[in-house]
Amino acid sequence: MAIGVTYPQGFQAGTAGCGIKAFTAGATAIPSGQRDDLAVLFSERPCDAGGVFTSNRVKAAPVIIDQLHLQQNRVQALVVNSGNANACTGAQGFRDALQMAKLTADRLELDPPQVLVSSTGVIGRFLPMTAVKTGIRLACDSLSARGGEAAAKAIMTTDTVPKTAELELEVGGVQVRVGGMCKGSGMIHPNLATMLAYVVTDAAVEPGWAAAAVKPIADRSFNQVTVDGDSSTNDSFLLLANGAAGNPPIAAGSAESKQLEEAVLEVARALARKIAQDGEGATKLITVRIAGAPDDQQARLAARSVASSSLVKTAIHGGDPNWGRIVCALGYSGSELAIDTLTVQVAGVTVFDKGAGVEADLDRVRRAFEQPEIEIHAALGMGEGKAEAWGCDLSEEYVHINADYTT
Repeated sequence: MAIGVTYPQGFQAGTAGCGIKAFTAGATAIPSGQRDDLAVLFSERPCDAGGVFTSNRVKAAPVIIDQLHLQQNRVQALVVNSGNANACTGAQGFRDALQMAKLTADRLELDPPQVLVSSTGVIGRFLPMTAVKTGIRLACDSLSARGGEAAAKAIMTTDTVPKTAELELEVGGVQVRVGGMCKGSGMIHPNLATMLAYVVTDAAVEPGWAAAAVKPIADRSFNQVTVDGDSSTNDSFLLLANGAAGNPPIAAGSAESKQLEEAVLEVARALARKIAQDGEGATKLITVRIAGAPDDQQARLAARSVASSSLVKTAIHGGDPNWGRIVCALGYSGSELAIDTLTVQVAGVTVFDKGAGVEADLDRVRRAFEQPEIEIHAALGMGEGKAEAWGCDLSEEYVHINADYTT
């Protein structure tokens, strides 16, 4: 079944198991039972493309290469490896990222600038390019319109489940599809995270549409996810539109553009929630909803502050109804705030109202903290701004995972 990035028409994906993480750690042969760790996504026609990348000043080689390739706006393929980030690898890292693009382009009869490159995994190790070269050949040879699920699995690192989303809509009387995949479990914090995310559509758009749409969509989806407060060197969110649906090209600012943007946002938000839900060591998803902020940007600040608070996350993990930590996080968020207009609810229970705590059923809050999803609502009473953010609890298992990451 076509799901994720192969749900829209004209996209195919292929995967291969190269043993990249094992080679990175010093292995001399691919381990038996090696799972797929390299994926290629191919569009039958050139795409209008846009991307946003990590705000970390230490950027991995693939990030720099993609920023250059996107300037030509002729993208038709993507190659992604997991197990090795190709970050902090100097000139060799850039040569390897460029070679990945060239190897993929040669196999698909494209020009290297038509190929985007992503890597994720251990920082500071050189890519095992012999294994990568073989993997690219095998992945290109296995391209299929049913390869979306396999591709989502191949890009995983510490993720426990593959993450895909898709939807269909009608634009101008034509059925259009949007699909996506992402990976992310740790080193997750705005802006972007150890997160690779790809949303594709078969809608026809005018040149430059994706580049204009991708940042506002990221701000309302992937930039509202936080797991542990660390922003990675490789974070990338790419948006591709190949026009295979055959609709009249959509112009930025049109009613059709708004419709398509909302569909892409819906897919991106679904993927973002899955990242938070699958946070390293996570047992609970935290959804923070803010209303009444002076504007949407300040609402996003407030929501992210609560979702990323280590004290809030540990309280929820331990079932401690300590609502004071939520109010505290709102206070240092950077959003304009007046305590005498603030109301906070946890799992539907009002715990703070207009300047002071209220008599509340804290046992009900404690029981809510035992559920797989916890909702926190805050009404700031200062305007019409609203936003959501997603996070997860912080558990002992998170420490174990990251204490042994390279070993």
